[in-house]
Amino acid sequence: MVNAPHSHHHPHTHHNHHENKTGWVVLIAAVMMLIEVTTGFLTHSMALLSDGFHMGSHVLALGLAWFAYFFIRRNHGNPHFVNSREKILALSGYTSAIVLVIIALVMAAESVYRLYSPVQVDFKTALLVATLGLGVNLVSAYFLHHPDEESDHNIRAAYIHVLSDTLTSVAAIFALLAGYYFKWYSADAISGILSSILILFWAWAMIRVSAKELVDYK
Repeated sequence: MVNAPHSHHHPHTHHNHHENKTGWVVLIAAVMMLIEVTTGFLTHSMALLSDGFHMGSHVLALGLAWFAYFFIRRNHGNPHFVNSREKILALSGYTSAIVLVIIALVMAAESVYRLYSPVQVDFKTALLVATLGLGVNLVSAYFLHHPDEESDHNIRAAYIHVLSDTLTSVAAIFALLAGYYFKWYSADAISGILSSILILFWAWAMIRVSAKELVDYK
């Protein structure tokens, strides 16, 4: 019983820490989303617009993760939520994973469409913004990475969202380089399809883990 106060305080401290980090990531991602969407409209680049809206979906999912921590902090000490903290985190992680599946399916469909109907891309501008987006994702991943992410489904889902966005940024950069230097315009669509498959794999793994937590599966 001596360790009980410490074990109660420890996860609450982690949740406050994760709330702060997730909040910063949401803010950074939202700014990057505005840059990508605005630049996409100004340059008539469908690639940048798609990437910007993709970033927007992550802002929504990460915002949900932040709200879960905010909700837990606001209800700390509430007798109605004494044993519900982990369930709330698992529910947020599960919902984020579902959003990730939808994003991956939309990306795959759009990539297949572009494989047969290529669009003109302002490669120089797209490369500049894609590189900036990669930097933002790497900073965000650094913020979200934590030793206890395996046991916290919420922070893990947020981390996977950022990793998936990092993957798509890297794939986009390679595809844009291939289009710019080798005129291989279908590389963008192929990279989108491959990225979607890997994102679906990550999301499904997250759904299985968080769903077990929600139904107390042992």
